Amino acid sequence: MKKVAIIGTAGVPARYGGFETLVHHLITEWKGQYDVTIYCSKTYYKKHERPAQWKGAKLVYLPFNANGIQSIIYDIVSIFHALFIADTLLVLGVSGGIVLPFVKFFTRKKIIVNIDGLEWRRPKWNKWVQKFLKFSEFLAVKFSDIDITDNAALKKYTAINYGTLSYLVAYGADHVEKPSITPQSITKYSFLSRRYAFKVCRIEPENNVHTILEAFDQLPDEHLVVVGNWNNSDYGRDLKQKFAPKHNITILDPIYNQTELDLLRANCGMYIHGHSAGGTNPSLVEAMYLGLPIIACDVVYNRATMFGKGMYFKNTDHLADLIKKISRKELREHAAEMAEIAQQNYTWGVIAERYHTLIMSLYNNYKKVKVNSELSKLPVDLLRKMNIQHLKNTRKFYNH
Repeated sequence: MKKVAIIGTAGVPARYGGFETLVHHLITEWKGQYDVTIYCSKTYYKKHERPAQWKGAKLVYLPFNANGIQSIIYDIVSIFHALFIADTLLVLGVSGGIVLPFVKFFTRKKIIVNIDGLEWRRPKWNKWVQKFLKFSEFLAVKFSDIDITDNAALKKYTAINYGTLSYLVAYGADHVEKPSITPQSITKYSFLSRRYAFKVCRIEPENNVHTILEAFDQLPDEHLVVVGNWNNSDYGRDLKQKFAPKHNITILDPIYNQTELDLLRANCGMYIHGHSAGGTNPSLVEAMYLGLPIIACDVVYNRATMFGKGMYFKNTDHLADLIKKISRKELREHAAEMAEIAQQNYTWGVIAERYHTLIMSLYNNYKKVKVNSELSKLPVDLLRKMNIQHLKNTRKFYNH
């Protein structure tokens, strides 16, 4: 039995977070195919919530935060510890990529990296952290045996920037359910008795929470419900203080009970997805699987996830205008499109099998596939004659 260490998550069972949800369902679907060790952050689980094992996987708790600047230390310590107990390291994210050259030079461990969603581009980091994370991303891709992207736009990014043929593996969403509204649930959440829009996310600028709240502030007849970790930052606290008093906006603290979260999400009239960074966001594919009409931030990652279907907003006024003009019939049509795409592409059985296939391929003479732009091989003189010399540097041409 192969020994697999999973690095880069806050831990299991999953709460918030795409990687946490991924690992939660990988372990569930694999059903003991591997001897798995999962690294967990003590900061996310109280002492009585830290079992030694979960669904057959061993859990190792570290005293660092899995998110923020501490994630770099968290991942590095996890990687070095895993060298003593595992054959294969499944590294989720690139925070610890800086040490992978040493791992490959001194050991024969197999390394699979899921690069996540261009962490270095997130506006919450200062320029020095961004430079470090960009370099760490480069090392993670270069020194991994297999690199995974969760979005077609990211796969194009790694091909252009690193000349590697990443494997596209997204997320599943068939764990979500559609609980029925009961009198008890209406007593707790009165908005369930009327039409409302819904959003759940980490309260961060890159998720455009301010944009969405400002748009609904212009729409007094439309009700918005937002669930998130408002008290974790000044950004969240300021938004909560400003918009909580609004009669048509309901602000809720994090909900960790999946059934309760599904109740609020599945019964909304539309789902607003503001994520502008990253690849395939789990909250988006979950909303798609529930068959919700979705208005998403207009970025290439969301368009790739939704196969270009659905609706997209660019700013506050654009979002408000979309909601004013959209008809009930159009919302039903968009919802049906979302459900069909999700059922065909985003189920956990398929996702877990893809990870299983990649792990086993490492022990069957697998060689990493490199790709190069055909245009980059053309002579500069020829490109100049054709007046398309700017295509020589395809990275600059496509990556903007």
